[in-house]
Amino acid sequence: MSATIGVITFPGTLDDVDAVRAVRLGGATPKELWHADDDLAGVDAVIVPGGFSYGDYLRSGAIAAMAPMMRAVVDAARRGMPVLGICNGFQILTEAGLLPGALTRNEGLHFHCVDTHLEVANASTAWTSQFEQGQKILVPAKHGEGRFQATHETIEELEGEGRVVFRYTDNFNGSINAIAGVTSADGRVVGVMPHPEHAVDILTGPSTDGLGLIHSAIAEISKIGA
Repeated sequence: MSATIGVITFPGTLDDVDAVRAVRLGGATPKELWHADDDLAGVDAVIVPGGFSYGDYLRSGAIAAMAPMMRAVVDAARRGMPVLGICNGFQILTEAGLLPGALTRNEGLHFHCVDTHLEVANASTAWTSQFEQGQKILVPAKHGEGRFQATHETIEELEGEGRVVFRYTDNFNGSINAIAGVTSADGRVVGVMPHPEHAVDILTGPSTDGLGLIHSAIAEISKIGA
C-alpha cells in the first residue's frame, strides 16, 4: 500500500518544503495542502509543519487553528487519521484542541537554535513505532516558545497514561518534566517541538533520525489499510 502524507502550508509557514522532502525521503508520497482549502485530498496522514503561521498573532498557532484546512484535520483526527505537528504545528494542535497543554516562552526568554538529543519516551504511537523505547535521537530545535506547560492534573494524566512521547535530554527551554512531545489518547496525534524533518539527510542535518517518524507513519497507515 502506497502511503500519501499531506503537508499544510499557512501564511508564515517556513518548514513545509522540508516536511515534503522528509516525506519523500522516508518513502511516502507527499501531498501539498493549502490552509484555505477544506479538502484533505484523500491523504492517509497529515503533517502540520513549523514556522510562524499568521505571524504568531494572537498567540502562536491560534489563528491557524481556525483555518478551514485545520477544521478538516480535526475531523479526520477524531476519526483516527495520524497527524503530526512539528514546532509551530505542535502549537497549532494544542490551540485546535487535539493535544493538551500549551507551548510558552522559553525559560530565560531566549530563542534557541541547537541540535538536541531527544529520548523516545513512547515507542508505540503512530509516529514512533519504528523507534526503540528509550532510544536517543538527534534533531535540530529552533524556537522561542517551546516550553511545555500544563496543569498539574494534565501532567499527571500524560505521565500516568504514557502519553509523553519525547523528552529533552538537556531541557534547554525549561519544559515541565523535560517534555518535548506528547500524544493523544489513541496515539495517532503527536506533537513534537524540535524538528525531525531537518534530520533526514546527513548532508543537510545532524542525523537521519527524523526518518523514523515517517517510517512509523507508513507502518501505521499500512496497518489501518490492512
